[in-house]
Amino acid sequence: MRLGFVGLGAMGRPMALHLRHAGHRLAVWARRAAAAEPLLAAGAERCATAADVARRADVVFTMVTGSADVESVVLGPDGLGAGLAAGSILVDMSTIAPETARALARRLAVQGVEMLDAPVSGGEQGAVAATLAIMVGGKAAVLERARPLLEILGRTIVHVGDSGAGQVAKACNQMVMVGAIQALAEALHLARAAGADPAKVRRALAGGSADSRVLEVMGRRMVDRDFAAGVEARLHHKDYGVVLAEAYRLGVPLPVSGPVCQQLNALLASGWGHADTAALLRVLEVGSGWARRDLPSAAGALVETGRGE
Repeated sequence: MRLGFVGLGAMGRPMALHLRHAGHRLAVWARRAAAAEPLLAAGAERCATAADVARRADVVFTMVTGSADVESVVLGPDGLGAGLAAGSILVDMSTIAPETARALARRLAVQGVEMLDAPVSGGEQGAVAATLAIMVGGKAAVLERARPLLEILGRTIVHVGDSGAGQVAKACNQMVMVGAIQALAEALHLARAAGADPAKVRRALAGGSADSRVLEVMGRRMVDRDFAAGVEARLHHKDYGVVLAEAYRLGVPLPVSGPVCQQLNALLASGWGHADTAALLRVLEVGSGWARRDLPSAAGALVETGRGE
């Protein structure tokens, strides 16, 4: 098939490579020319604009940061909207506001273009391994046209509902996941304050009903004090902005997610937005004075200066 891809970052680049390695023709555009180099080496075509990508493709994928980025790529000067032909499909795999996805779908429908909002879960590792969970909003018939392509990228593909429903599912995913990270940070912080070894507490939890992927991955990072970014905390902060805005729009109370968002605010205010979200543990340590008392000097320096990585 003739495919296009815009958004060749840590997630988009391996996803685009999977599509190319599956034998499809692929046109790409990137704001940073260097980001496209691995795709060009694999035989993709470089385009001068996003509109040019759309002109060369029947299905275009986007994987950018947020709502404003998707709107710019689709509706901006030389955007995809200027090149998408009637009958083509835009598959947006970014994490954006549900209402933005709905508005874009309505706008593109005027020119006969179909759109799927198809955000993913699984992180960079899932993108590389092609094991992503893909949550899809849009017409069922359009999903069936795109399904063979999505099966190249992910292991689980669920049609959630009409336009915007994929983004609602992704918001729910982020609520559960980041809420669990915050709960784990509190548990390990409590364990340490009470004189228990956090590493052994984590092992004990892994043998019971508290076991989870968050405990396995984030728990290890917290115990090892490895806060190098898996997924940068600033991205989860952005996602929680989507969650709370949707809750506000609907008048839905979120008594757990609201405080979790405040902890993410505190994390960013401390200068740790480019660290892994496991750094929520640091926020608790700073608040209770543990970081100044007996963490390694490098961590203490971060607290004193308020600077991140």
